[in-house]
Amino acid sequence: MTRLVVIAVALSCLGLNCDKSQVFEIIPEIRLVKVEPTSIVQFQDSVVVTIEYEDGDGDLGFVEPDSFSLRVQDSRLMNPDWYFVPPLAPVGKDLPIQGELTFKLNGTYLLGSGGSEQIIYSISIKDRANNWSNTIQTPAITVSQ
Repeated sequence: MTRLVVIAVALSCLGLNCDKSQVFEIIPEIRLVKVEPTSIVQFQDSVVVTIEYEDGDGDLGFVEPDSFSLRVQDSRLMNPDWYFVPPLAPVGKDLPIQGELTFKLNGTYLLGSGGSEQIIYSISIKDRANNWSNTIQTPAITVSQ
């Protein structure tokens, strides 16, 4: 089942830091800010994840909507889900950025025949130079019928 994701990106002074005096690595770095809720009913509830990012050259996100750069791996599955992230800074500008990225994971369901299961999502993002960020994990999320 394909999961839909809604990416909310604030490209304002609050969400995007374009100060050249900031020094970040050109390999993206992400941190988990928030995961809500941590207990859901399959097919009914969505998991909303907020991560914080920083990137030294500002090349996170893609212009082409069929370029997927956000990888979300369900601990119960073999293959990750991939999501589109739009450019988080003006394309062609080499500047350090930091901000928050919030996305929604819809359609989570039970794989087994039990009444509940736990999932841990592993998350990473790649930039336009194909540099992968570190991988972060969510706390355990309980999915029930």
